[in-house]
Amino acid sequence: MKVGFIGLGNVGGKLAGSLLRNGVDLTVRDLDRDTAQPFLDKGANWADSPREMSEACDLVITCLPSPAASAAVMEADDGILSGLAAGNIWAEMSTTDEAEVKRLGLKVKALGAEPVDCPVSGGCHRAATGNISIFAGCDRSTFERMLPILTAMGRRILHTGPLGSASILKVVTNYLATANLLTCCEALVTSQKAGMDLNVAFEAIRISSGNSFVHETESQVILNGSRDINFTMDLVSKDIGLFQAVAERAGVPLEINPVMIDIFKDGERRYGPREYSPNIIKRLEEACDADIRAPGFPPEMLDEEPEEPGYEVVVEHRRDL
Repeated sequence: MKVGFIGLGNVGGKLAGSLLRNGVDLTVRDLDRDTAQPFLDKGANWADSPREMSEACDLVITCLPSPAASAAVMEADDGILSGLAAGNIWAEMSTTDEAEVKRLGLKVKALGAEPVDCPVSGGCHRAATGNISIFAGCDRSTFERMLPILTAMGRRILHTGPLGSASILKVVTNYLATANLLTCCEALVTSQKAGMDLNVAFEAIRISSGNSFVHETESQVILNGSRDINFTMDLVSKDIGLFQAVAERAGVPLEINPVMIDIFKDGERRYGPREYSPNIIKRLEEACDADIRAPGFPPEMLDEEPEEPGYEVVVEHRRDL
């Protein structure tokens, strides 16, 4: 299968790197040709336009920063839709809106091609090693065609249901990660101001019922002081805003998420939209005259697990697809 990949940013570049590392016939494109050059040097092909890519490839993947960016790449005069043919696949790996991916999916279907929404979860460090998790929303037959490519990029692959289901679950999980981040910030600041050793507090949380994936990863770079997770405040605001939209369409009167939206919008105003998201703790540090750092923690998150072959996660007792 010939695969095209558009969007070589923090996550997309690492996913495309996994495809190359695993011997996939890959064509790439990014707004910045220089960003693509390392992939070209390793054997990837270049497409001068999204249309050229979709005409040359069986599968075209987009991994872009916003639904608007994906729509532009899809619907421009020289966009992906203008080159798709019957039997091709478009896979949206961006974190996007369920309604938007369904809208574009209808246009893909009208051409006889198949749409998939397949966002990733687990952080840039796991995207780099091929150990990230991938959700996939699509027809079962399309999922089975996609599975060898998905397992080349990720370890745990979950078929979530029809198109749009993966995008819903992606923003659900990002909402939970954001809530974990904010509560970790409050826990660490409170621990220090109450006189606790932050190294001991970190370990107490890690071995207790208060532990989480976010604590084991993001709390470390918070305590290091780098706050570097390759993810920024504007992207958090986008993700929890998408979750809010899903809840509103479903008639769910959320209470916590609107508060988190306000917190991150305030963080963007104070520190800039491209500030690393864990630096949301600065709001509390400034309010309490605190410096939440401790020795011995790494400056960035690293995946220390070796790359392993990907596989489908099978859900017991699930409803028939």
